[in-house]
Amino acid sequence: MKQTLVILTIAYSPDNDISPLLLESLSEAQLEPVSLLNALSCEEINEKYAPRQGEKAQIVRLAEGTEMLLATSRIERGLQQLISQLESRGVENILLLGCGQFTELQARNAILMEPDRLIPPLVGAIVGGHQAGIIVSANELLRQQAGKWRVLRKPACFAVADPLQSDNQALFDAGLILLEQGADVVVLDNPAYHSHHCDSLQQLLGIPVLLSWQSLAEMVAGVLA
Repeated sequence: MKQTLVILTIAYSPDNDISPLLLESLSEAQLEPVSLLNALSCEEINEKYAPRQGEKAQIVRLAEGTEMLLATSRIERGLQQLISQLESRGVENILLLGCGQFTELQARNAILMEPDRLIPPLVGAIVGGHQAGIIVSANELLRQQAGKWRVLRKPACFAVADPLQSDNQALFDAGLILLEQGADVVVLDNPAYHSHHCDSLQQLLGIPVLLSWQSLAEMVAGVLA
């Protein structure tokens, strides 16, 4: 019997969907999406996770696009409880998406795969001593990037482009910004970037363009093989 993979998110978001990349190597029956909040109403989410005075909070985008300010510590506790429930069901492989700000999540028996820990070393091994320019999907992600990419030999430079835009103009603008900053390789760091984004940007810039999440998807597929 083929192994299955639970894709665990706070809430489903189309710009955080790695399924198309995974389906290049795995079957749909092997993937099980599980979200902490998607089965709850906004009222229930507020009751369980709305921040109280003094609690650190973060913005979470729900499946229908609504954004809510939620308590970070209680979201983390909810995810940890969900991981424990999945393990009690016998789940052996869990991929965390959109959970990069949580550093204390643990699994007792399952393999817990965290992209923010796995992707930088994978990319670093490919990039080597080159100057990397990283394109992320939203401005709010920028403050996390310096720590995430500290494994690179040279400090990376960063730009933003939404992969879900109908055209590539924002992507092209971001790539040109990185080129001006000295990048000689560009990394598209979001699962919603695909090969057509990579090919178009590489043709424009004339330098290598990498899909960081494709490397992750190939590694995950190898674990489940």
